[in-house]
Amino acid sequence: MRERIRAFGYERVSGRSQVEGYGFDRQEETILNYAKKAGYEIVHIFREEAISGTKDQEDRPAFQDMVAEILKDGVRTIIIEGLDRLAREYRIQETLLIYLASKNITLISARTGENVTDEVQADPMKKALIQIQGIFSELEKSLLVKKLRNARDRVRAEKGKCEGRKSYAERSPGLIEEIKALRRKPKGKDRMTYIQVAEELNRRGLHTIGRKPFTGQAIQNILR
Repeated sequence: MRERIRAFGYERVSGRSQVEGYGFDRQEETILNYAKKAGYEIVHIFREEAISGTKDQEDRPAFQDMVAEILKDGVRTIIIEGLDRLAREYRIQETLLIYLASKNITLISARTGENVTDEVQADPMKKALIQIQGIFSELEKSLLVKKLRNARDRVRAEKGKCEGRKSYAERSPGLIEEIKALRRKPKGKDRMTYIQVAEELNRRGLHTIGRKPFTGQAIQNILR
């Protein structure tokens, strides 16, 4: 049996009445029926609520969320009911299609079964625009990476630390004081061992930053 290709669904309605009506239901039914027949697994459907078909990607929060998920999740295919659900205005359609193609994302129309991305790339002029868009996308990514690196360097210079998991001293100063109190040697008694401290914290329902039970080694590391 052929393994199904993972894909996202994308739906859009332009009016509030459609959000509350049957617009999304119809689109979802069309997308799921096509996916089943064509061998796709819809892992999530993104819904653009009350967004006009004349809006580009900057004004489409669900579209932005979907692309962000695609770029990190490994899904490379989007299935829509039809191109009018992507955008009604041709200029916006073309802009969005070129943007998706520049990210190597495949767009399929469930209504016609057409691989829209392939059709766009077959047009020499649009292919050139895709390549230009790709260049600017890479430039945008490089500038963002540089901006984030500069910001981290600035924070590191000011605070001595930037990225990485926060220490217990930063996240749970009260816990450290509690551990120190348990480790203090009572008059006339033996000091609690690291293991005994860990067992006491676990008994109280506390846990590590990673939400795991405390161990003697963890207590020792915290107090270093």
